Amino acid sequence: MTFSPNAPCVIRPDSGSKGASQPVSLRLISLSVPTLLYPVLHYSILFAPLLFAPLLFSPLLLLPAKSLAEDTQQNIEQSGAQTDSWSESASDEWSDAGWDDEEQGHTIHGFFEVAYGARIQSNRWVDRDDTLNEARLRIDYSNYFGPLYASYKGDFLVDDLTWDGPFIDTQTREALLRFSVGKNSDIHLGRQILTWGTGDLLFLNDLFPKDWVSFFSGREMEYLKASSDAIKFSHFNKLANVDLVWSPKFDSDIYIDGERFSYFSPLADSIVAAPPKLSANNPDSQLDDGELALRIHKIINGYEWALYGYHGYFKSPVGFDPERGVNYFPKLSSFGASVRGTVKSGIGNMEVAWYQSRDDSNGTDPFIPNSQLRFLTGYEQELISRLTLGLQYYLEWTQDYDELKDNSLLPGKEPEEYRHLLTTRINYRSLQDKLTLSLFVFYSPTDDDFFAMPKVIYRLSDSWSSEMGMNIMGGKNDYTLFGQFEENSNLFARVRYSF
Repeated sequence: MTFSPNAPCVIRPDSGSKGASQPVSLRLISLSVPTLLYPVLHYSILFAPLLFAPLLFSPLLLLPAKSLAEDTQQNIEQSGAQTDSWSESASDEWSDAGWDDEEQGHTIHGFFEVAYGARIQSNRWVDRDDTLNEARLRIDYSNYFGPLYASYKGDFLVDDLTWDGPFIDTQTREALLRFSVGKNSDIHLGRQILTWGTGDLLFLNDLFPKDWVSFFSGREMEYLKASSDAIKFSHFNKLANVDLVWSPKFDSDIYIDGERFSYFSPLADSIVAAPPKLSANNPDSQLDDGELALRIHKIINGYEWALYGYHGYFKSPVGFDPERGVNYFPKLSSFGASVRGTVKSGIGNMEVAWYQSRDDSNGTDPFIPNSQLRFLTGYEQELISRLTLGLQYYLEWTQDYDELKDNSLLPGKEPEEYRHLLTTRINYRSLQDKLTLSLFVFYSPTDDDFFAMPKVIYRLSDSWSSEMGMNIMGGKNDYTLFGQFEENSNLFARVRYSF
């Protein structure tokens, strides 16, 4: 089983339920934290009403502001080909900043953060009630060495849920060298965070690795994006701009493995958890077993158009080999397109992707996902000053559906041929942008399940900030994408000092 917000309940057989033995091939971050972090959640709950109090006086706090359409259109025109289109909440974190915007010379900054999260109901399959209990130190360093730009982003962590001692764990998120090749081409070499596409928490043509454990746990949204060890070549010209990414070695998602969150197992036909953790066989490490991603994009009359291609593997182990009894990553190729730009008073986007399941071209193998056509359309607008609304409609059309049902182990629990998903995002900013209230909701009318993420973010100063939120999941059945995680619903809080 794996989790992905844009997958049709991508649940595939694993090796059994809690208590069975199984080799582990994926190593998640392993850290520790003192129990002194528990007061973080306690006092966040006590003071939460104070954070919501400004809503009572919101009419007095609204200040003149440019419309969302004007701001976004101006950003598109200024950034040109070097800006990745993304949602308002994520674009600042994940966009490709132009060279001209960076300071010449070295910079060092970072943050220290403590975080705690716990389930809001008991989970009979997982021993611990806490889902997040960690301290994190981030160091960001960058410098120019003549024409060469170097960047490093590293985390030093302790996590009480997975710590096996005795040392603090380290995680390198970025170790990057960048340089120009001629006047119109750049090369990014090393470990880096990559993203493209137009969806807000829905990824059609963005097939770079994701960290679903961080997403469910309540970590900063930045950590939903996992690192890629890759070479990125970018070329800019009047005809079109081209981004080509080659990962010599396959970079998988950090998927739900049962250690921190329970999930539905088709083989057991029930909810399961670790031990054992869900493990998988990775593709070979030869050069021809890597990944290749392509984007061709251009702004035409104020609209950003893009074509995409990908050749590699499903990012999570959605395949199962019954002879060896192991999960693996089936081969995948995809092709897609997108457009994004001003629509009346807001910003609209459309995106489409074709997923070709190369190991199951006729859809008869019950242990491999079928090919799919995926479609997304979205719209966001500033309703009043500092209050924005974003809506999305997403469709998955599973190909060779009759063959899937005829060969499935659990035909009554397969997703519908046409799976529909709706999302809503509401953001409100006040107190000179020190306070942000947000709500993001996934709802699938075909699966009859949901995932709601309310959050409160308060910036005490330029250095100190705090965030509290919830991940609430549920559904009619325990085998659907969000329904299987109902007993993993949690409340979390984080406090950060930036320097």
